[in-house]
Amino acid sequence: MGDRPTLVRPPPLDPNKSAIENVLDVTELAVLGPDIFTNTRQPWTPPGARGIYGGTVIAMCLAAAQRTVPNDFTVHSCHCYFLLAGSGDLPILFHVEKVRDGRSYATRTVQARQKGRAIFTTTISFVREGSSGSPGTQVSHAAPMPVDASGKPLQPPPDDFADEPEMLSDGPFQGYRIDVVNGSNPNPHVKKTRQWVRARGRITGGHQAHLNALAYVSDSYFIGTIGRIHRLWRFPFKPEQLDDLPRDLQDRVRTLHDWEGMGSDPKEMAGQPAIGMMVSLDHSIYFHEPRKVRADEWMLNEMESPWSGDGRGVVTQRIFSKDGVLLATCFQEGVVRLKDEPKPEGKESKL
Repeated sequence: MGDRPTLVRPPPLDPNKSAIENVLDVTELAVLGPDIFTNTRQPWTPPGARGIYGGTVIAMCLAAAQRTVPNDFTVHSCHCYFLLAGSGDLPILFHVEKVRDGRSYATRTVQARQKGRAIFTTTISFVREGSSGSPGTQVSHAAPMPVDASGKPLQPPPDDFADEPEMLSDGPFQGYRIDVVNGSNPNPHVKKTRQWVRARGRITGGHQAHLNALAYVSDSYFIGTIGRIHRLWRFPFKPEQLDDLPRDLQDRVRTLHDWEGMGSDPKEMAGQPAIGMMVSLDHSIYFHEPRKVRADEWMLNEMESPWSGDGRGVVTQRIFSKDGVLLATCFQEGVVRLKDEPKPEGKESKL
């Protein structure tokens, strides 16, 4: 039998589930051993990417690990490493190891493998609901919802929002145009990107399904924040070559460029450095209010970068509910390299 993207024939899509729940389904493989799972359906590979979308693997690992803890244990953190680019044409095996089962906390490690090779690994910690003591014994604070120019908390798009570009309307998540805050400031570390996102349809699988969905979308546009705050060109041609492309491709590039907060005219990027390589290395999520996550309602992500250098960049992300609750904080480091443009002939230094 040749290679195929799933070990078990995928069942029909469940009409009672949202699109993201169908995407992130995992199937237990008890016949292979305890606590082994596989992807139920083929994972998505973004156009031009080296491998499958990283958020899929993060979320499927979380989904598998959640199947091995009692229902009153909820994830509060996961720490992940991307090891190899995953193929969308091969099945993934998720091996869950029960590292510890305590009265208040449980720890799992999950290794995602393809053809026997680890492509991804994560350590996930769960906390038992109600085990943290009475409210009077806890120390609490949370960052507030970001505010607009008038000082009022940001408001989500309308519930009936449907103005996404058609090319972005097929995925399991719906998004709003990215806003780059302090975009004209010459200092990248003071810039921030903000975007409203939500899962399409209605999630019906309980709080675990909402958490899987948040984990999935937390990888969206994450390390790419470095490119936006440094105004790096990301397309495989130069900005000044835009007019040489077919009209439909020109329109597609202009739409994506504007949607990602980079402005309406891509040709204004002429002379800007171009991205040569950008790939995630690691990813961490701290779930602050896991029982309040409603991934099928608008959530705001705000991203910024405190540092980039030595061929890498670090980005932080805060995810808020539409009513201003800080749901999660995420961190990601990735490889960020500029394209090595060849020097024009005859322009070598004479020193």
